[in-house]
Formats: sequence, structure tokens, C-alpha cells
Amino acid sequence: MKTRNKIIVMKYFLTIFNGISLIFGLMVFTFALWLLFDRNNLFTALSFTGEDHLVSYLCYILLGTGSIIIFISFLGCIGSFKEIRCLLVLYMGLTVVVFSVQVAIPVLIYTFKKEANAMWSDRLDAVISNYGNKNLTQEEHAWHILNDVQHSLECCGRYNFSDWKKNEHMEHVNQVPCSCTISNIKKWFCVASETSVYSKGCEEYIKMWFENNTLFLIAVNIGLLAVQILLFILAVCLSRNIKKKKICPQD
Repeated sequence: MKTRNKIIVMKYFLTIFNGISLIFGLMVFTFALWLLFDRNNLFTALSFTGEDHLVSYLCYILLGTGSIIIFISFLGCIGSFKEIRCLLVLYMGLTVVVFSVQVAIPVLIYTFKKEANAMWSDRLDAVISNYGNKNLTQEEHAWHILNDVQHSLECCGRYNFSDWKKNEHMEHVNQVPCSCTISNIKKWFCVASETSVYSKGCEEYIKMWFENNTLFLIAVNIGLLAVQILLFILAVCLSRNIKKKKICPQD
């Protein structure tokens, strides 16, 4: 096959795989934005109301990684379409850097998984203990989210409804949050018998949510790594053929 034909084929595949890389990059970027700015889920409420900033650091890493992937995807498209070797070399260098960061992300997730679970469990205990405290109105947003979770998932407390005995702001010993019952009353606490309270705890659901999102993130990351290996190989081959074309234009 002539050099020119090889270049056309490589440009075609580079464009396709850069498009796939761009989609993965947008997924990582959007996922990080959602974790950072969506205040209407319990995960975010627990992660960003404490003093531990582990989750926010991971979000910024994902945000930066997603941004760079989007940038180098465009860079690769321009470099291949215009057949500019210096852009392709820059593209390959940035791909190696991002590849290294992406390899580190699953390691970080695995390393700090237990720490993150412990942090969220502690925060959930704190939310349960402070729930309904009139002196902590700044925490009300987290309480409302916990109510939504308990009501929609039909769960109560961390392990079960007895966790609410740690709360010192109830006016009656038989009170639990209204969201722990089938009641639609919009109050912090309701008097309810044990038989009318949801028996399951919410921690199981929270852990399941965390596991599912962790698996999603790792799957996207693995997909990106595979695509970037192919992109790097294609970029190297294209760069060599562009150089060869300049040396032997008749080939």
C-alpha cells in the first residue's frame, strides 16, 4: 500500500477512536461535575459537609483528567486531519501523561475505599445524631436528603430504626423521623410503634450505590485505557508515515 493511502486509513481510524475517547472524556468530566455540584443526593451531602476532603480531591482529579482527555481528543483530530507532526508528537506525550494518571485512579479508589466508607458512615452517624437540632439549621439540607432516602427506599437509620435512639432532639422516646414510616407528614419526628417503622437500615443501599458507581467509573477508565493504547499506536504510525511522505513524496 502506498504511503498516502496508509495515511488516509490511519487518519480515518484516528478520527473514529478520538471520537470514542471524547465521549469517554465527557462521561468522566460530567460524572465529576455531578459529584461536585449536585447537592440533592445523600452521597454528596455526606461527602462535602465534613472536614475530610478526600472525595473532593478525587473529584478534582477526575475533572482535570476528563478536561485533558477532551482537549487531547481535539488535538489528535486536528493533528491527524492537518497532518501536523508536531501536534501529533504533543498529542502522544499528553496521552502518555493521561494514561499514567488513569492507571493511578483505580489504585487510589481501591486504596481509599475503606477510608471513604468509614468517612461516610461517620458522617451518617453525625447526621442522625444532629437531626432536628434547632441550633444546626445549616445541616437541614442533609436532613431533608436523608428523609428522601429513607422514604423512597423504605429504610430507617444506618443499620435499623434503633440508630435513632442516639438522637437527643426527640421529644418522646417512641419518636422516629416521619420518613421512617409510611406517613407523608412533613415534620422532623413522628410518634410511631415499632411495627409501623421500616425495619431495614439504609447503609446497605448506600454501599450498593457506592459499589455500582465505583464499578461504572472503573469500567469507563478501562475502556479509556484501551482506546488510548490504540490511539497512541495509530498516532506513532501516522507520524512516521507523514515523515516518510515528506522524504519520499512519490511513494
